[in-house]
Amino acid sequence: MIGVLPLARSTFDVPLSEKFLERMLGVLEGTGYAIGGPRRLLMDQETTRAAIAELKQAPVSQVLVLQISFTDAAAMVEIANAFDKPLSIWAVPEPRTGGKLRLNSFCGLNLAGHALGLSGREFGYLYADPQSSGIEQAVKELLTGKRLGMSVAARPAQTGDPAGRAAARSLRGARIGRLGAHPDGFDTCSYDKAKLRELANVTVDELDITELFDAARREKADASASLREKVAPTLTGLDQVDQEQLDRSLSLKGALDRIRDTGAYDAFAIRCWPETFTEYGGAVCGPVAMMGEARVPCACEADVYGALTSLLLQKVAGQPAFLTDLVDLDESDNTGVVWHCGQAPLSMADPDAMPRAAIHNNRRMPLLYEFPLKPGRVTFFRLSQAKGKPMAVIGGGEMLKRPLAFNGTSGVVRFDSGSKAVLERIMGAALEHHMALAYGDHRAMLEAAAAELGLPVLVL
Repeated sequence: MIGVLPLARSTFDVPLSEKFLERMLGVLEGTGYAIGGPRRLLMDQETTRAAIAELKQAPVSQVLVLQISFTDAAAMVEIANAFDKPLSIWAVPEPRTGGKLRLNSFCGLNLAGHALGLSGREFGYLYADPQSSGIEQAVKELLTGKRLGMSVAARPAQTGDPAGRAAARSLRGARIGRLGAHPDGFDTCSYDKAKLRELANVTVDELDITELFDAARREKADASASLREKVAPTLTGLDQVDQEQLDRSLSLKGALDRIRDTGAYDAFAIRCWPETFTEYGGAVCGPVAMMGEARVPCACEADVYGALTSLLLQKVAGQPAFLTDLVDLDESDNTGVVWHCGQAPLSMADPDAMPRAAIHNNRRMPLLYEFPLKPGRVTFFRLSQAKGKPMAVIGGGEMLKRPLAFNGTSGVVRFDSGSKAVLERIMGAALEHHMALAYGDHRAMLEAAAAELGLPVLVL
């Protein structure tokens, strides 16, 4: 019997998740396998644990997780620990509507794969619409072990470019301010201070997120008003968002500036949710976009390695970097979508699309920047700890001139390696869900920087 566990979260589109669950169960029933487990969405840790306990009493031969919407990796870790059985994950794409990212299933798959990679757990995966052509055959392959993540080896870095080596050396003595701990279940954002110091002689100061909020509350009203005047010509729709929440959001920019000056920080790693919304009352995404444009990279979800990644890429590229999620891959179109809530530097905006002041998809508060990324050559980079082994992940692609794929800041990219190969490498290497991008081709310099840091290279 196949034990099925459907994961979703209430902060995403529950009715759409239910539709996908119905379709996925229909496909599974058509394969001829006996199917067990709950036929309802497991929306939190408590219901997931209850379903695990119930399934452990059944004659399960393998476990299939339906990654219907985004979830962090905590549930996947519990499932993997509970069952000494073959394990697979089926995640689903969603239409690029230009509106809300309603499921964000791929990112959940990405986090789950990274967590399983850290524990050395083998797993199969499928990223496919349950209504797509050939889906029953693909699911049968998944259930018979023919879609396992294949190991991807890093190679020694080429040492050539002296400017890249110099950029890596310039990291020495850098300081990162970590404002709050990373969210539970985000193993992709964990770090070891001693290893980071050994890698690049970088110091991390661990501050409480309330220090950011307290500093923002001390910001004077005229400072926020002045920032609003500065921002207004670059964004449409400022008057259409909640003005009190907007003022609170803008105050976070002044607070970050003050904390940076006090601590002499080169970059930040910020626990951006949920507390900025639930305890403070305004989004930090817009201020993060402003900081990035000013060459002070800020990583979401307190991703310290993400902050260091962005800092190095910025030094190599000589321009702002954007730490982003990969949220979709389409093999038929040979493209992917990179996205984050609304924090890309303004210089990355498509000049034919006026940036808009927006609110957060799930938390419904400003300020976010919303625009499609401009077309052009881009480089991807990540200082990775996937499977517990440090390496540099380097890739290239072409950002296409396409309409906005999802709310926030997003772009449609055609990777040099092709979307199929990128999926296989992300899952096979169990990579983190954040990677930084900058415009231009900087791969040779980044490879030399990796050599200077003593890191092997995985080509994305």
